[in-house]
Amino acid sequence: MELDRIDRKIIACLMADATLPLVRLAEEVGLSQTPCWKRVRRLTETGIIRARVALVDPERIGLGLTVFVGIVATEQTAEWLAKFEQVVAELPEIMEAYQLAGRDDYVIRIVARDMADYDRIRDLIVSALPVREFSPSFAMKRLKCATTLPIDTRVA
Repeated sequence: MELDRIDRKIIACLMADATLPLVRLAEEVGLSQTPCWKRVRRLTETGIIRARVALVDPERIGLGLTVFVGIVATEQTAEWLAKFEQVVAELPEIMEAYQLAGRDDYVIRIVARDMADYDRIRDLIVSALPVREFSPSFAMKRLKCATTLPIDTRVA
């Protein structure tokens, strides 16, 4: 789907504040409400806008430990990958998972209450899935955590 400047402005506005009322959004992008609503609906139906969510500070709700784990698979098969995807989907503490090219095959980001909670999550993962390496790196301090993508709203 081709995005014009107005679509990009809508996306940028909603990334910054998903609670923006339609009347304000329409004003920001220079449309009336109905055409703006139709564009938002189209962006949502095509999957460009995946969801509108509230961003929550993990530390303020007791999830103060962030762990990035590099994983090297024991095998490169469709069955192993399917099992890995199942484990990732079933554990809400796994916030992100990526397949990589490089030293590790995969990296996951886990949030946990504390080290004991992390140990529980790690045990669940390694008991459900054979891995060659499971290499955690513990975040000491969050320096940046962006949620808005760098979209150029000047492009036609």
